[in-house]
Amino acid sequence: MSHIIAVCRSEKKGTVKMPIDEGVIREDFGMVDDAHADSAARRQISLMSVESINRMRSQGYEVVPGSFAENLTTEGIELVSLPIGTKLGVGESVLLEVTQIGKECHTGCAIFKQVGKCIMPKEGVFARVVRGGSVRAGDDIRIEENERRD
Repeated sequence: MSHIIAVCRSEKKGTVKMPIDEGVIREDFGMVDDAHADSAARRQISLMSVESINRMRSQGYEVVPGSFAENLTTEGIELVSLPIGTKLGVGESVLLEVTQIGKECHTGCAIFKQVGKCIMPKEGVFARVVRGGSVRAGDDIRIEENERRD
């Protein structure tokens, strides 16, 4: 079963995010009180797998959930293989739609400067919020079946 390892947010862009007990995710906006939340953005929520973070650890980097400025750190789901448009259910009510895999990284971005390497350009996944709610570490994450269109 796939689940959330950590829920993270930051007050400023370009910084690592800090784990919090519970995040409130608002429809068509992002995580409340997070620097990246924006109703106009396609990247309202960012996700990174703990498996990616662990690969960085095995290479000697001191990284933890939130190090790559992700809102949700997942376990047990291969995020980078998800097609654009995939719907992800998180916890009891949150519904996300994958909008982007990876991103262009600025040369010498703050995360690279702090961590020494950035994996967001290849392994970060971004989503828009279809339905909001609260999310906590331990919540299940699942791929939702798309609604049928006749």
